[in-house]
Amino acid sequence: MRGRSLAATLALAFGVTTLAVFVLVGSFLYLALDKQIKAQDDLDIVLAARHARRLVEELDASNGIREHGDRLTSIVLGNEAMSMEVFGPDGHMAIEHNAGETFATQGGAANGATSAASNAPDDSVALNSASETGTANDLHDPGETAEAGGVETIAALPPLTRIAATARITDVDIGNWTGRNGAPIRGILADARLHNGDTATVLIARNMSDRWRLLDRYRDKLNLAGAAGVILAMLLSYLLIRAALRPLRDIAASAGLVTVNRLNTRITVARVPSELEALVNALNAMLERVEHGFQRLSRFTADLAHDMRTPISNMRGAAEVALARPRSTDEYESLLASSLEECDRLSRMIENVLFLARAEHPQFVKHMRAFEAGQELTRIAEYFEGIADDAHVRVQVTGAATLTADLELFRRAVSNLLANAIRYTPSGGEIGLDVRASADAVRVTVSNQGQPIAAEHLDRIFDRFYRVDPSRSSLPSSGMSQGSTGSTGLGLAIVRTIMELHGGTVHAESDAQSTRFVLTFRRV
Repeated sequence: MRGRSLAATLALAFGVTTLAVFVLVGSFLYLALDKQIKAQDDLDIVLAARHARRLVEELDASNGIREHGDRLTSIVLGNEAMSMEVFGPDGHMAIEHNAGETFATQGGAANGATSAASNAPDDSVALNSASETGTANDLHDPGETAEAGGVETIAALPPLTRIAATARITDVDIGNWTGRNGAPIRGILADARLHNGDTATVLIARNMSDRWRLLDRYRDKLNLAGAAGVILAMLLSYLLIRAALRPLRDIAASAGLVTVNRLNTRITVARVPSELEALVNALNAMLERVEHGFQRLSRFTADLAHDMRTPISNMRGAAEVALARPRSTDEYESLLASSLEECDRLSRMIENVLFLARAEHPQFVKHMRAFEAGQELTRIAEYFEGIADDAHVRVQVTGAATLTADLELFRRAVSNLLANAIRYTPSGGEIGLDVRASADAVRVTVSNQGQPIAAEHLDRIFDRFYRVDPSRSSLPSSGMSQGSTGSTGLGLAIVRTIMELHGGTVHAESDAQSTRFVLTFRRV
């Protein structure tokens, strides 16, 4: 099943992210504008109420309210949304301006009244349904509405907090109610003390419908701009991501050129982004390992076929010679013995190949334990004592150290090196097994006298089926046990594999005095 497009997925994710950002930013701007508008309008209402109170307080008596009505209403002139009503000491309306849309005609109560009574002095009067001049039904009786559209008495006003004449007018005293046609209204009701001691009441209100319409238009524009921005962001991000992913398509095209016959091909992409440079390097390194592994496998297969062909050809040739004419019992027994030796050689070769295959598997199990390496070297030397005597060589063990490793693999590695040393040590020579411990590693050295190995062979003698002298491949196994490799050409390769399993190394040194194989086990 084909997966989703990465470019489309990233573009969608970017679009969703952009939408979320637009929603957050738009909401913030909308709320900020609403708050700023409301704060400015509240300031206008408070300033108008304070100014109106000062003007009323300059009057001597209530009859001066009508006489100076133009002066009082001039406070709200020029702003069609602002309205004013001034009530005399008897609670009846004395003057009004633009109050037609201020009050509800459908019995609508206030949306909410700001409870600032706690801030007013004790002589402030709160309007409620039980006021001295009327009941709750009287508050919104359309019959009490003035011809100009206002209300004739304070009792018909919405339930606002009435600020006492001695209290300071602030924005916390502003109340909310619903006017005609559901228009939102905000206003302040405040008392003013005349010179003769009577109290007049001033109502300053503002119709907020224009502000609501402004905010609605602003919200609609934000929604439209946000939707367009999201669509544009998704489109542009898709195109940009497609362009940014072009190197990946080039990498895929370059990788498609790699075949079995072209393993030397490497991924080459012009102007690789820094984020993909590590990927390209890793893929090229992987291809290099695959090429080396394939080449090694090809050489291994060819060498294995060549080495297995030799004992099979020997057995076939001996059998053909024996069948050419009648033979004696001794000759047939000699033929069977020779065939059995070749079969043993094949068995050892197959066993070693299987061991190498298992050892390269990631789940190969090692049984690590601590043991005395010097004692194990002595046991191995005693095991090879008979073979060494037949080859007329001596095995000398020196040193002592505690080593943590897989004991069976350790024995196999040392046995392979010792068998190899016995095979190439001249008669009367000496083989040394030595173990030494340092601060960071334990080193086991197998040394033998004999012809030195050329420097160009030292790095390759641990390869599978590699021999310094191919003519020695047919040397007899000298009765070595199954743990040794005879002349199969895999002994040193097994040693290197065992050391790799332990995280250690093996290397060879050779000069005119001796040839030395050094196993290095690093301390953990």
